[in-house]
This record gives sequence, C-alpha cells and structure tokens, in this order.
Amino acid sequence: MILTVTLNTALDITYRIPSLRPGSSHRVSEVTERPGGKGVNVARVLAALGHEVTVTGFSGGTTGRVLRERLTEVPRLTDALVPVSGTTRRTIAVVDARSGDTTQLNEPGPAVSHAEWSAFQEVYEDLLASASAVALCGSLPPGVPVGAYASLIRTARAAGVPTLLDTSGSALRRGVAGRPDILKPNADELAELTGSHEPLRATQDARRRGAGTVVASLGPQGLLALTPDARWRATPPTGLHGNPTGAGDSAVAGLLSALVEHQPWPTRLSRAVALSAATVLSPVAGEFDRAAYEELLDKVVVTGKATAA
Repeated sequence: MILTVTLNTALDITYRIPSLRPGSSHRVSEVTERPGGKGVNVARVLAALGHEVTVTGFSGGTTGRVLRERLTEVPRLTDALVPVSGTTRRTIAVVDARSGDTTQLNEPGPAVSHAEWSAFQEVYEDLLASASAVALCGSLPPGVPVGAYASLIRTARAAGVPTLLDTSGSALRRGVAGRPDILKPNADELAELTGSHEPLRATQDARRRGAGTVVASLGPQGLLALTPDARWRATPPTGLHGNPTGAGDSAVAGLLSALVEHQPWPTRLSRAVALSAATVLSPVAGEFDRAAYEELLDKVVVTGKATAA
C-alpha cells in the first residue's frame, strides 16, 4: 500500500468559460468537481495505475463530507482522513476555453487544533506499518506546525518507509531538514529554497540541505534528477499545450509507482514525464489521458551521467 498525506485537502471545482474577461460577468459552460489537494491527486493517479493507495490528512464540514463521498468512487483507494471541526477548503480553477489558460483561486484551509494534530500523528504512525512508501504533499493548514513534514519524515524513516516530499515555502525549507528520500520541487520552489535559478546548481544545493534525491520539474522541459550517484534529464518528445493543473502531482505518482515496483531511475523518470504530459493533455484538470500516457511513455528521452558519490 502506498500512503499519501494531504494535510490541506480540498474540493476542486473547475469552471470552463468561453473567454475570461476581468471585471466582467461570465456564463459557465461546464463545471466539474472532484476531491483534491496534492496528495489526493497523487493517490487518484496511483489508483488508476493499479496500485492500492491510502489517503490521510484532514477533512471537515460540508465540503469535507462531499470530498469523502467522492473518494468512495475511486477503486483501490482507502479513505483514512482525520476529521476536524473546521471546514475543508475549496479550490476554483477557471479555464479560458479561448486561450487555454487557467486561473486558480485557492481558499485557506481549516484551523487545526493541537488535539486534532495529535490524533493525526497517531493515525499516521499506524498506517506506516503497512505502507511501502509515503508521499507528503501540499500546503499546511493553519495550526499545523511549520516543521510538520520534517517530523513526519523522521517518523517514516524510523518505520523503514521511504518518503517523497512535495511542498513549498517555509514547509519546504523546514521539511527538507527531515531528509526525505525524494524531494520533488518545481523550478520556482527550488529557486525559493536555494536562492539559485540555475537548475543544476539548485538541485545540488537542495541535496546538501538534506534530500536524498532531488527531482525538479522544469515545466515543458521535463525533469532534472540528481541522485546520490547520477544526474538525469528526462524530456517529453514535443511541446505540449493544455491545462497544467495537477501535472506535478501526476509526476509524483509516476515516481512513487515505479519506486515501489523497484524500477531503475530511467523508468521512474520516463513514467513521471509521460504521466505529467498526459495530464496536461487531459480535458479535465488533474486527470491524465491514458491513451496519451501509453503513447508517450516510450517517447520520453532520458539521459544520465554518473556523478561523484
């Protein structure tokens, strides 16, 4: 079982409109609604790939009930969310059909009490007993300690479970000190963490800060990975146009699925890039186009170079 942690879950709502005009009234042509938050997105892709996955984190209020009801529709996915007294947030994606651009509006999460955080930690420790890997993803809701991810990573290491961290800001800066096995930032997050906008230098710096392996998302240029003994680049075959929402989460699912299958790094990166690209091509934000994924998988170009240990 793969465990995903989403401390700030969300109900993702996507509005499709003919053309976005700021300051104007719009008629929505299509609405989609699905359970979200980065770790939930990762779990949904993992389940679609055939893996048993468990989702934990927090949910509460009417929005949280809707989210949990929608999770029951996903085969191979187990809901282990911890209830809170506050209300789960919503995220609103407005897709401009004319340009293809997406405008994202993210509500703040519910305040988490000390007792609720303690209850989550107990659930998390119990779940680790049957986990093959754990992904810790997304922002921290109010009330959760800024060092939460570092603490959860150390708990997983003590249980012998490999970890992947995908977050940003202060949660990333503090979390990397927990020494995650894989750190998966995008280019902006990596630059914010290290102060460098040169991807290779930044990934090297991130490894020195504690990450075992750094896999950086470079948008249309694919992935740059720095492991303890090699440097890898993985690029999609062509430039892709579409909605990038959830593409990074699909990349995380690709990395995790191949990790638990004990695949080598070229296979892990090919899968991550193909899934990310297939998510950009999907008509629904955060889902992946399976036919595109299968077609792209063998077309991803992966090159590697050994480095000093």
